[in-house]
Amino acid sequence: MEKTLQDKIEGLIGSQKTFLFMKGTPDAPMCGFSAGVTNVLRSLGVQYGSFNVLSDQNVREGIKEFANWPTIPQLYIDGEFIGGHDIVVEMARSGELQKKLGN
Repeated sequence: MEKTLQDKIEGLIGSQKTFLFMKGTPDAPMCGFSAGVTNVLRSLGVQYGSFNVLSDQNVREGIKEFANWPTIPQLYIDGEFIGGHDIVVEMARSGELQKKLGN
């Protein structure tokens, strides 16, 4: 991955305690999995930053390499990659996500 793209991704992740790479926006998700993660975060009252990967093909492909994770959405908390939709939903169900968020 080229350094400028890595720096951009790291900057986005570091811009908020909780950051979501998703398809669409929190108010208008463009896939069911992105909608599912935004619904979990909303239900927990989490403030978070987001990036619409549909707006930038380089970030869309780069984030997969960055996290070594093939799908989107991708959730980060305190700069740490947490996972995608299924992991986030299961962590919320078990209470583990709330602990990570400090809720």
